[in-house]
Amino acid sequence: MKKLILLCAVVLGFAFNASAQNNATAAQDQNKPEFKFNEEKHDFGKVPQGTPVTTVFTFTNVGTDPLILADVKPTCGCTIADYTKTPVKKGQAGKITITYNAAVAAPFSKTIVVTSNAKTPQKYLTIVGEVVAKAAAAGTK
Repeated sequence: MKKLILLCAVVLGFAFNASAQNNATAAQDQNKPEFKFNEEKHDFGKVPQGTPVTTVFTFTNVGTDPLILADVKPTCGCTIADYTKTPVKKGQAGKITITYNAAVAAPFSKTIVVTSNAKTPQKYLTIVGEVVAKAAAAGTK
């Protein structure tokens, strides 16, 4: 009987310990920073060939802890990214500037991978549009 009581006490001890760890993890997740973007997809529409285009994705940290962008990486060499390098405090805004080199006349869809310390550690931003030959772009005005 003593062994059964001891076994129950050990099992209950493990259960309470696991519950406390889950509650601590949940509390930490509530404090984590998180993005709120003004938009996650930008459509440039028709872009004249040879004319680079730029957009700015603005975000706000809606979490408690400072939001730190570790990396902003476009998926192709035709796209350049610049971003806020300092920690973004709760309620403050940061920005990610994306420039697309419209060299080839064709539709495009490019993804930018944003890595950070947020609850969602990777976010995906998208730019789309269609690069048109300069003669065709001039004819659409």
